Amino acid sequence: MLDCPLCHHSESKFYWEDKRRQYHQCQRCELVFVDPNQRLDSSQEKAHYDLHENDPTDLGYRKFLSRVQIPLAERIGCHKQGLDFGCGPGPTLSLMMQDAGHDVDLYDLYYYPDTKVLSKSYDFITATEVIEHLYQPDIVWAQWINMLKPGGWLGLMTKMVRDVEAFSTWHYKNDHTHVVFFSRSTFEFLATRDELELEFIENDVILLRKSSNEST
Repeated sequence: MLDCPLCHHSESKFYWEDKRRQYHQCQRCELVFVDPNQRLDSSQEKAHYDLHENDPTDLGYRKFLSRVQIPLAERIGCHKQGLDFGCGPGPTLSLMMQDAGHDVDLYDLYYYPDTKVLSKSYDFITATEVIEHLYQPDIVWAQWINMLKPGGWLGLMTKMVRDVEAFSTWHYKNDHTHVVFFSRSTFEFLATRDELELEFIENDVILLRKSSNEST
C-alpha cells in the first residue's frame, strides 16, 4: 500500500493499470496517483516539456487560458500582484493578466527557476495544466497556500477524474508526465482542510480563495 503524495494518508487501493503504469487512489482525499517507481526522471520529463509549443501570440491558446483568466480577473480587483507557477517556456497567462493591469512574477522548475519569487506574497497564483505534473503535490500545495495573502485567489486548470470506467479510456493519463489526478472530491477535501472557498468554474477550471482572516 502506498502513502498518498498529497495528504499522506497511508491507505490507498489499486485503481487502474495499463501497459506502462499502475495507478492508486487515496482512500481519504481520493487523489489518483502513479506508482512513484514508474515516474520519469528529470531529464526525461524536461525532454517532454521541450516539445511543448505554447506561443503567446496563438489566439487559440489565449482563448483556452481565458477560461481561467476571465473569472479570476473578475474576482481579484485592480492592480494586484500575482505569480504564474509552472508557466513553461512561453509564458502567456502572465501577459494576459498584465494586460488587465496586474503585475505577475514567473516560476517554472525548468524554464524560470528563480526561487526568490517563492518567498514573496501574492494576491493571486495561477497554475494552468501544472498540478497533474507534480511529484510532490503536498509541498507545492503548501507553498501556494503560504504564498497567498489573506483573501488571495488560486486559479487552476486541470482535467479531473470522474470514475474508473472513464479513467480506463482517458487520454489525459496517457501523458507520462501526468502523475497525479485530482477529482472534485480531492479539491473539496483540500478546501475543507485548508479553509478555502472553492468554485468549480468549468470541468477543468477551479478557483480557490484563502480565508481573509489572518492566522493568530
